[in-house]
Amino acid sequence: MQYIKLGNSPIEVSRLCLGCMSFGDPASKMHAWTLDPDQSEAIIKCALDLGINFFDTANTYSAGTSEEYLGRAIRKNVARDKVVLASKVYFNEGHLSKAAIEREIEGTLKRLGTDYLDLYIIHRFDYGTPVEETMEVLHGLVKAGKVRALGASAMYGYQFYNMQLAARDNGWTPFVSMQDHYNPLYREDERELIPICRQMNVALTPYSPLASGRCARPDWAADTMRSKTDKVAQGKYDSTEEQDKGIAARIHELAQKYGATMTQITLAWHFRKGVASPIIGATKEKYLLDAAGAFDVALTDEDVAYIDELYTPHAIVGAL
Repeated sequence: MQYIKLGNSPIEVSRLCLGCMSFGDPASKMHAWTLDPDQSEAIIKCALDLGINFFDTANTYSAGTSEEYLGRAIRKNVARDKVVLASKVYFNEGHLSKAAIEREIEGTLKRLGTDYLDLYIIHRFDYGTPVEETMEVLHGLVKAGKVRALGASAMYGYQFYNMQLAARDNGWTPFVSMQDHYNPLYREDERELIPICRQMNVALTPYSPLASGRCARPDWAADTMRSKTDKVAQGKYDSTEEQDKGIAARIHELAQKYGATMTQITLAWHFRKGVASPIIGATKEKYLLDAAGAFDVALTDEDVAYIDELYTPHAIVGAL
């Protein structure tokens, strides 16, 4: 496993992050394909064995049970100070208001069974709360020791820039990471958001780095519970299948050239693009083992250009 500093913070994270949306009680009705506590723990143990120390969840994943399952597995298998736990706030009553954030952080810490969070991420931009209110309360959590560092997710470049300016101008804690929607099939953030992140040394930790599997298998669809029921993923990718499947075909071609898997080629593409730690969701241990093999693949500039060549502009997906 390789490791990297999370932006301007002292926090060192593995260059693969385990996304925990796959864990949780399916009775929450968020997803039908989530794993129970024991299944979740098996995946988390596999990640730890691979050297993954970075785990990402959210307050609303499976009505909070994702945080519960993650916290339980961490307490049973590793010392708290050996892992980096990230969670999110926004898709809750009050979004990013002072009252909402102060309420939600307490729920997150309780469900995870910890007294601090390494990385607290705002899940989206809040149009209804002044930027200064959000940034000040987040700074307060850092000063109180409840949060070590701050991150943001899926928003427009100007929104992220304005939030960073508010932090700078008021002496508050800035964001050190950006969890945006980014993969070979969706590259709209290369226009503004990613250059801003690079300018500010903000680490990129994209979600859906494999385009919900569409960059990880030769066939666009898969005969799995998730592929059949994940309406969010279908909404992200299936409307542009005809224009995007040629990109996936080139990833497959390069996988054959390098004797690698499509997952490994796609993750190697992310690393060549300067991504710090793509977030990998896994429901089977073999998927994590596959992803870890990406470090053995070294794409050339020509390979990256070959993947990128067929890309055409897409409608914005992620930023609200």
